Amino acid sequence: MSDDNIWTDEWDEGEDWSGGGGKAKQLPRGDKLGATVYELGPGNFNVHHFHHASEEMLVVLDGAMTMTSHEGERLVRRGEVVHFPTGPAGAHGFRNDGEGTCRYLMASSRHVHTPEVVEYPELGQITAQAPTASQTGERLWLIYDVPKPGDD
Repeated sequence: MSDDNIWTDEWDEGEDWSGGGGKAKQLPRGDKLGATVYELGPGNFNVHHFHHASEEMLVVLDGAMTMTSHEGERLVRRGEVVHFPTGPAGAHGFRNDGEGTCRYLMASSRHVHTPEVVEYPELGQITAQAPTASQTGERLWLIYDVPKPGDD
């Protein structure tokens, strides 16, 4: 388990949850609430996505980054807080176009006993995920590539 202090430079090893080279550490979590601290260096990003079951809240702890949402793009800076509802209206992604790092916290509602569906419009993918085992015997984690118009 990672260090629970948001200011340490100890990061979780393994999968890149940002999808774009960022560092991450999960904070203590319960059945209904969780949070992760991320750090994006110059050129790093968090893939544009939205959830069908989980609301999320961004708290920018330090630095600045470009946020893409259903309202377009804008710079978010230290101290800003943004809520992302479920569904397409909550779509969001981040990228660091600057020279410094940006550290932020993402808190989310959790549904540990129900599946979550996440869409990645720019990647043309939809994932279905759950903590329970699927028919493969592994945790449910399915990636569906959305057909492009004209694909048969």
